[in-house]
Amino acid sequence: MPKKWRLKVARPELQAELAGELALSPIVAKLLVNRGIATADQANSFLKPELAGLHDPFLLKDMGKAVDRLKLARERGETVLVYGDYDVDGVTSTAVVYRALKKAGIQAMSYIPHRMEEGYGLNYEIVPLAKEWGVGLLITVDCGIASVGEVQALNEAGIDTIIIDHHEPEGPVPAASAVIDPKQQDCHYPSPQLAGVGLASKFVQAFEGEFPLRDLDLVTLGTVADVVALTGENRIIVRHGLSRIASSPKAGLQALIEIARIRGKAMTPQLVGFSLGPRLNAAGRMGSAATSLELLLCDVPADAAALAQVLEAHNKDRQKLQGAVVDEAVDIIEGVELLSGDSIIVVYKEGWHKGVLGIAASKIMEKYGRPAVVISTQEGMGVGSGRSFQGFHLNEAFAHCAELLEGFGGHQRAAGLRVKDHAIVELRQKLNAFAATVFAGGMPEQVLEIDCELPLALVSMDLVAMVEALEPFGEGNPAPLFATRRLIIKSKPQVMGKDTLKFWVTDGKTTVSAVGFGMGAEFGDLRMGQAVDIAYTLGIDDWNKAPQAQIMLKDIRSAK
Repeated sequence: MPKKWRLKVARPELQAELAGELALSPIVAKLLVNRGIATADQANSFLKPELAGLHDPFLLKDMGKAVDRLKLARERGETVLVYGDYDVDGVTSTAVVYRALKKAGIQAMSYIPHRMEEGYGLNYEIVPLAKEWGVGLLITVDCGIASVGEVQALNEAGIDTIIIDHHEPEGPVPAASAVIDPKQQDCHYPSPQLAGVGLASKFVQAFEGEFPLRDLDLVTLGTVADVVALTGENRIIVRHGLSRIASSPKAGLQALIEIARIRGKAMTPQLVGFSLGPRLNAAGRMGSAATSLELLLCDVPADAAALAQVLEAHNKDRQKLQGAVVDEAVDIIEGVELLSGDSIIVVYKEGWHKGVLGIAASKIMEKYGRPAVVISTQEGMGVGSGRSFQGFHLNEAFAHCAELLEGFGGHQRAAGLRVKDHAIVELRQKLNAFAATVFAGGMPEQVLEIDCELPLALVSMDLVAMVEALEPFGEGNPAPLFATRRLIIKSKPQVMGKDTLKFWVTDGKTTVSAVGFGMGAEFGDLRMGQAVDIAYTLGIDDWNKAPQAQIMLKDIRSAK
C-alpha cells in the first residue's frame, strides 16, 4: 500500500531553547519536541527516567481497600487464589502477585484458564473449585473487569474478590471487595496506560511499601509483550527493566533466553516482542499457559530448560498453524470479491485453531491495510479475534454490534468476540456499515510521520548514540523516522533470505548500507544508479566488522 510522508512541524525556537539549556544536539532537541516535550524538566525526565518517578500506588482507586483485604487474609490464614489471563501480560501478572504472596507467608494458589476449553477471563467454573480448595480471597490479574456475574457468584459462595485489570469497563464494574483499574470512572491515576502486570506491581508496591524490584524483569517482559504505550510509568519500568531480563537470576528467564538463542544480545523491546514474548504466548495458544507460568516460577535450571523446550515446540507448532490459517483466509478473501472490497474484513471457517486467530488477523490487516476479524466456528458457535489500527476503535465497533454477539471485549486495536454461526453474515454487514461512518472520507492512508530530513553525511555512529538516548522505542515512543532525498543506489539491489532487500546508497560523498526487512517483493525491481528518496530508522551493521551506522528502510520512492 502506498504510504504518505508527513514531515512533523518544526518548532525552531523551542528546539533551540532545549538544545541550549540541556547542551543537546539540535537533532535530539527536535526529536524531543516532536514527542510533545516542551520544557527542560520534561526533557530531563524523558532522557533520564528514574524509578523514583513511579507514582504513589494509592492514587489508584480502591488500592487502600485491596491492601486492607489482603492483610486481613494474611491475618486470618486464608488461602488466596491468583487468577490470571493466558497471555504474557496475564502470566507475568500472576507470577508477580503469586511471588509476593508467598514472600509474605500467605497460603497462595494460582490458576490460568485454558484458552480452548474455558476461554478468556473469569469463568463460573472456578466458583465450585475455589470453594473446594478452601479459597477465602480470589485476586484476578489482567482480567475480571467485565465479570459482574462471576464475581456475584463468588460473593454468594462466600469468596471475596479483588479485581486488578487494565481493560476498558463495558458497563457496571463487578461488586468486588476492590476494583483496581485506572480506566474505571472516578479513577484519575496519572499513568492510566499501565499493562496488567504494571498494575499487579503497583498492588505489590502498595502492600509491601516499596516497588518489587526483584520482579522488575517480569514486569518489563509483560509490559513490552502487551504492546502498551512506552510513556509515563511504562517508560520508567522498561528503561530500567530491560537489562534486568538479560541478567535475571530467575532460572526460567535464563532458559527462555537460551532457547531463543539471544544470549549476549542487548535486550530491546523488539527482542522481547519477537523472541521471548511469542514463546511464552505459545503455551496458551497451543495448550495450557500453566507451562509458561511454571517456567517463570521455576528456580531449578534443569527443570527450566525442560520447560523451555516444551514452549519451543509449542511455538513451532503455532507458526505452522498460523501460516495455514492465514493462507486459507487469504484464499477465501481473494475468492469472494465483496470480501476483498470491504472496509473491515470478516472471514470465517469451521475448525480454525482458536489460538492463532489474533495473529492471523494481524497478518491479514497488514496485507490489506484494513481492520480484520478472523472467526473459527464449531458446533454452531464462532470465536473470533480482531486487529485494527489507529483511527478505528475495534472494541467500539463490536459494541455497536452487541445485539448480534454472545460476548466481546478488548482494546482499540485488539479485541475478541463470540458469535453464533447464523449471525456472522449480518455481523459482517453491520461492522462494515459502522466502518462506513468512520471512513466516510475513504480508507485512511498509511502515513509515515517523518521526524526530520537529514543529509546522508549525518548518518553515523555518533547519531546512533544520540538517538539511543530516547530509547526504549515501541508503542507510544516509536524509533525516530528520518528521510533523505535524491540519493543514488550505488550497488545492485539484492533480495536476500526472508524477503530482505539490501543495497548501498550515496549522495556522491557519503555511502551507507541500507536494508529493508520484508521489502524484497515490493521493491525488488530497483536498479543500480536509480535516484531515490528514502524514509528510514537507524540501525547498526556489525556483521564480521567494526560497528557502522546502517539505514533501516521503511519506504522508498523514485526521486522527483
